[in-house]
Amino acid sequence: MAEYIPTVIVVDDEEIVLTSIESFLSLESDYNVVTFTSAKSALDYIGQKDVDLVISDYLMPEMDGISFLAEVRILRPEIPRVILTGYADKENAIKAINEVGLFQYIEKPWDNNDLLL
Repeated sequence: MAEYIPTVIVVDDEEIVLTSIESFLSLESDYNVVTFTSAKSALDYIGQKDVDLVISDYLMPEMDGISFLAEVRILRPEIPRVILTGYADKENAIKAINEVGLFQYIEKPWDNNDLLL
């Protein structure tokens, strides 16, 4: 029987961020990493595939990270949700934790070890 490989979805509008996270997780973990620049495309994927973790940027043009993770929570409440942001402040952190039931709040620039959940 094949070994189960967890799938991590990463959503960010910056390709360089996606590439950086995907490269690190591919080297340092056994995760299957799937990246999206579009929150809507990521939601479509999450609705159709098994996903074990979602990491999202906070500020994106199509849909902000809190709104995106709130949709993930409605669609698949069992999936842990992580927000990644360069605009950290206490008010936004509390809002994100309360509104979407965050598993983790990570500030940019991040420590790669924070991504190894």
